[in-house]
Amino acid sequence: MNVQSDTPRFGVNYVPRQGWFYSWLEPDWDEVRRDLEAIASLGLDHVRVFPFWPVLQPNRTLIRPRAVADVRRVVQIAGEAGLDASVDVIQGHMSSYDFVPAWLTSWHATNMFTDPGALAAQAGLARSLHDALADLPNYLGLTLGNEVNQFSGDPHPTPMRATPAEAEHWVRTLLDAVPADGDRLRLHAEYDAVWYLDDHPFLPTHAARLGDVTAIHSWIFNGTAQRYGGTSTESLRHGEYLVELSRAFATDPARPVWLQEIGAPLNCLDEADVPAFCEQAVRHAADSPALWGVTWWCSHDVHRSLADFPDLEYSLGLFDADGNVKPIGRAFAAVAADLRERATVPAARTDAVVVEVDADDVPLRRADLAPGGAVFTAWMDLARDGRRPTVVTSRTAASPTDLAARGVTTSHQPAASGASAYSAVSDAEALAVGGAP
Repeated sequence: MNVQSDTPRFGVNYVPRQGWFYSWLEPDWDEVRRDLEAIASLGLDHVRVFPFWPVLQPNRTLIRPRAVADVRRVVQIAGEAGLDASVDVIQGHMSSYDFVPAWLTSWHATNMFTDPGALAAQAGLARSLHDALADLPNYLGLTLGNEVNQFSGDPHPTPMRATPAEAEHWVRTLLDAVPADGDRLRLHAEYDAVWYLDDHPFLPTHAARLGDVTAIHSWIFNGTAQRYGGTSTESLRHGEYLVELSRAFATDPARPVWLQEIGAPLNCLDEADVPAFCEQAVRHAADSPALWGVTWWCSHDVHRSLADFPDLEYSLGLFDADGNVKPIGRAFAAVAADLRERATVPAARTDAVVVEVDADDVPLRRADLAPGGAVFTAWMDLARDGRRPTVVTSRTAASPTDLAARGVTTSHQPAASGASAYSAVSDAEALAVGGAP
């Protein structure tokens, strides 16, 4: 299959309605089929699938054939419903819970990013899962995991710390385990500490240069909504901003960017505002020539019978916990259909805010990129004035040739602004249960 497209892709992160992701322990194929057919009925074209790491690889040298076969079956059922499927492999972290195999914790505690045996085991799992899926026509490719960078440092309560060089080695090792055939996507995905948190070991250059596409996760509970309001310009355009910010660090101006997670959290929004937030946020993000697609978080609400999730997790679905389409589901389906039908390539962005970087393209101060920071503020001010800004590094800004390659005619040096409002946890409740976004 050809994973490239002339128009953006629109899909959803698949959260099983029956039993949440615990359903990987004993899949009910009728339930899976019902969920995926419901998703397809909205006119969406793909799902992102999350098999749990301890289920797949409970021992460092044991990859369970039955568990791998279950992943394959989910992808097959998605194809029967008319959906392509992307699969996360090192899974990892989900909705404030960690799912890490026992061979990495407590009496066997080691570091998933730096221990050679652990690294080899993860590469083997990535290779095995890809090999089991590669012949399926609707298989889009592998993501290394869901926001696995949250394990690498603060604010995780028991981090497996890594240096930037070790983080890069981890990404490259796992990507290299999967064939680069140009037909399936190989990518990794970090939560927004990679862009916003100083001293975080995963760097913007890792996100924007390793793998086949850049994945971004846009959540306004990171300080954006708390500072500016849930329906503010800053919140509605946060996903768009991350698309353009990520492009600053790509060596290829045409590198695709996948808005792999974006949602409408009710700890930041009134329920009545959610459909409009969805529609406007998606339209803004689609106004970038680099956008590969948008994958909404998520398909189904977590059922209230499951305990101890941060409260917002029970309300993020396009469908409720009984399988009924919610207003946000209809809103996302409508905006996806409209943007597909229009099928126009957005014009180049000629205004660019400059990020000061060092000789290795590492931002001098990542807090400047975060909500409330100088770069964030300058970009949003230009957007509010209708200027359609992008972002470039200071090294790019110093080269007329590089600016021309990106279509940039005017560079804007940001003025100093107030302190960053960024938070690496979704809210106080999530922090209390030890979660990261």
